[in-house]
Amino acid sequence: MSLREQRNAELVKMVRAIHEESRFSYGSPRVHAELTLGLGEPINRKRVERLMRQAGIQGIHRRRGRRNQVNEATEEDLVSRDFAVDAPDLLWVTDIERHEALTNRAVVKGHRPWSVAAGRVKQRAA
Repeated sequence: MSLREQRNAELVKMVRAIHEESRFSYGSPRVHAELTLGLGEPINRKRVERLMRQAGIQGIHRRRGRRNQVNEATEEDLVSRDFAVDAPDLLWVTDIERHEALTNRAVVKGHRPWSVAAGRVKQRAA
């Protein structure tokens, strides 16, 4: 057995111990931090990742999934997303978007010019 293989076997034992102490939750970044900062072992992060992968050691993923909210109704859905009608003028549907109108100006005599955009008033430096 070469020196590198012996060193890898020692490191795998240390990684297993750290992983067990963390109740099997630490992944490679935290195991690497524990080895370098906690125990003072000079080891590369990629080597820790490789040893953990070869030994079948894996941390816990606790990330929350994101939901796609594109097709969800923002308000109460009064038509239940059924847009088919039997006759005209039974169902009216609209789409509301907010558009900034940055070029519109409201000028009052004797005052500084103010930008008026979508109900929000901003004062411009003169």
